[in-house]
Amino acid sequence: MKDPITLLSALADPTRLAAIRLIWDGDEHCVCELMRKIDASQSRMSRHMAALKVAGLVVDRRDAQWVRYRRNPSLQAAVVALVDAALALPEDRQEEAA
Repeated sequence: MKDPITLLSALADPTRLAAIRLIWDGDEHCVCELMRKIDASQSRMSRHMAALKVAGLVVDRRDAQWVRYRRNPSLQAAVVALVDAALALPEDRQEEAA
């Protein structure tokens, strides 16, 4: 497991939490899809996804010109529980905390 500060910092940003909310379904998502659904530029989305990757929450794979992200399948149960708890918060509460 990555250190708790890196993990919690990755979840603390509203854009990254929105991306995790989409990715947490277990499917693979193209960065272009994340950009569209979150309304973020390619550079901004890539920067946020890099932070999630450093935290160990997502893995990626290159597909031609795009990168596809999915939930890291080897996450520890404690990390999954932490993310699940963060995602269980009402979305408006997350925005208040930001």
